Amino acid sequence: MSASPVKPTVDPAGKPPAGPHTRPTVTEREARQVAEAAREQGWRKPSFAKELFLGRFRLDLIHPHPLPPTEDAQRGEEFLTRLRDFCETKIDAARIEREARIPDEVINGLKELGALGMKIDTKYGGLGLTQVYYNKALALVGSANPALGALLSAHQSIGVPQPLKIFGTQEQKDEFLPRCARTDISAFLLTEPDVGSDPARLATTAVPDGDDYVLDGVKLWTTNGVVADLLVVMARVPKSEGHKGGITAFVVETASEGVTVEHRNAFMGLRGLENGVTRLHQVRVPAAHRIGPEGAGLKIALTTLNTGRLSLPAMCVGAGKWCLKIAREWSGVREQWGRPVALHEAVGAKISFIAATTFALEAVLDLSSQMADENRNDIRIEAALAKLYGSEMAWLMADELVQIRGGRGFETAESLAARGERAVPAEQMLRDLRINRIFEGSTEIMHLLIAREAVDAHLTVAGDLIDPDKSLSDKARAGANAGVFYAKWLPKLVTGAGQLPNSYSEFKHEVDLSPHLRYVERSARKLARSTFYAMSRWQGRMETKQGFLGRIVDIGAELFAMSAACVRAELLRTQGQNGREAYQLADVFCRQARVRVEELFGRLWNNTDDVDRTVVKGVLAGTYTWLEEGVVDLSGEGPWIADATPGPTHHENVHRPIR
Repeated sequence: MSASPVKPTVDPAGKPPAGPHTRPTVTEREARQVAEAAREQGWRKPSFAKELFLGRFRLDLIHPHPLPPTEDAQRGEEFLTRLRDFCETKIDAARIEREARIPDEVINGLKELGALGMKIDTKYGGLGLTQVYYNKALALVGSANPALGALLSAHQSIGVPQPLKIFGTQEQKDEFLPRCARTDISAFLLTEPDVGSDPARLATTAVPDGDDYVLDGVKLWTTNGVVADLLVVMARVPKSEGHKGGITAFVVETASEGVTVEHRNAFMGLRGLENGVTRLHQVRVPAAHRIGPEGAGLKIALTTLNTGRLSLPAMCVGAGKWCLKIAREWSGVREQWGRPVALHEAVGAKISFIAATTFALEAVLDLSSQMADENRNDIRIEAALAKLYGSEMAWLMADELVQIRGGRGFETAESLAARGERAVPAEQMLRDLRINRIFEGSTEIMHLLIAREAVDAHLTVAGDLIDPDKSLSDKARAGANAGVFYAKWLPKLVTGAGQLPNSYSEFKHEVDLSPHLRYVERSARKLARSTFYAMSRWQGRMETKQGFLGRIVDIGAELFAMSAACVRAELLRTQGQNGREAYQLADVFCRQARVRVEELFGRLWNNTDDVDRTVVKGVLAGTYTWLEEGVVDLSGEGPWIADATPGPTHHENVHRPIR
């Protein structure tokens, strides 16, 4: 299996487009090579999730649960207290939904509170919060209004502060971080109208000109772009004498001549989201504002997302908590057939799912975040799993809440209030959460990204065996290396601690979680055996088996969540904080997860993947157009993808800086 095109990626050769403003034409293989070059190649630190996919259940990497230093926790709790007061007294969520815009005074209030600088070091004027407390803050703000959570997240998780923190020069940090901490909003510009998860085709260019670069191109779905003061822009530098070229990252002032916000986009949810289309025409950017070397732009973006992705599951945890609160309150007062609907098994199962899953999501988030703060482990897979699992499960929880609420779940909060009932925005929650399955790598792309990392050890020792471009001598060496690796690895997948009845006994109390951890250990070995069998069976065609790879990743996500839930329950027990109840929730979650895992294991080999491909080919060939008859197409006229030819703008600039 070779790398699949995932977001974001980088052009290793810095090959320029055919012309200065021509969208590059790349083959499928070239796109994969671009994706592979963007990856962080080595594993210098241990990874719980990586070991899990290899069939090794390294509980010692996550248990005992890591904890933040006391002073970090105290500083974080103090900020959360101030932030909660602001959310409860200054944010009118109904107004944001109604007007489809966050009032300037709300954003300015967050600036005064220091919320723009939550993750920025105190020496630059920020609050210096840990990842754990940054995520708690996002969950809190996101519960007040998800568009506000998205604004703060896009600014700090992927906007200017995070890449500068990791890759910026001291001069860049001194110039931009104080602004980002207090006054300036930032945005991240990668996607283009015809470029989503395949940035090998990126068309925006940055042509060197003396001590500057001249940027030209159009960027789509620029979250915060409508109100941003600073932009991180990904552009392709043509290869030339003295210039390595390749996709490169730049800090761009939105007020620069030639930067135009041409359109503010509107969506099914997140109505207050300041997301737009930004055109760059002959925008001069000093070379001193380039982040890292030429050609490193998408590697920078991918590294930034290793922890930046944790912002989305943070808001998913907040959504789960709210869903649980509403489900509890409503189902206790709503009666049907002589008793509260919560006591009817069909509804009760939904409430149990929401409660157990919220507990597990918070466990995954806090564990991943604390590991990010400690910096002892490589969490690239854990963060990706948290994003994938959080976005999928939060959507399911919100859907179940709408079902529990019945017709009132489908009715808007405004309509409910108008006829005298509590304004519960359940349908809005469903609409707002839907984007999380697409933001920062869709579920399908996350499956491919995680799968690539999960099989990295196999490709390291045996990748040349399935690479058609490798010579016979290369394949021979790879075969020898693979033989040594698998001779040591495969026997370890036969037996393990999961088969010993007393394993993980420290998790056995009033409620016994040890059987669930033994199940995780056994399932991890089974997962690794399944992956090895699939690679042996399909070899180079493995990368095309996206259905199989997605199920492998989903199994790993469930096992990670089960592990995190058990470890969090034990932490809460030792701290005397609702330990008994935490054990109950972890037990129920693990039982529910095991049902899903068993189904996924069955679907690895018993599925409709082959016949699905046959039908898809028929659909594309027009075989079933007769099935489309009898409806009216309301989609109107116009191209599927808007023209993004570089050049001067013909639109009014709708940029709206907040001051």
